[in-house]
Amino acid sequence: MAARKSVLKSAPRREKLERLLAASISAGVSDDVLQEQRVSFAYGNAPEGARITKDSARLASHSIRVTTD
Repeated sequence: MAARKSVLKSAPRREKLERLLAASISAGVSDDVLQEQRVSFAYGNAPEGARITKDSARLASHSIRVTTD
């Protein structure tokens, strides 16, 4: 049980990391970057042998609309 006690401690403060995270959150994401992330996600999660290319994923992403209700 002694080996687990180190897990119960609070994590050390990482002020530089917290500043970077805050800056990243406040910067936001442009539509172009978000679009490229969608393409990369679709391409990276395509089944092996599916003959999907990044260009075909990019082309398909233009015709798919994401909506929120």
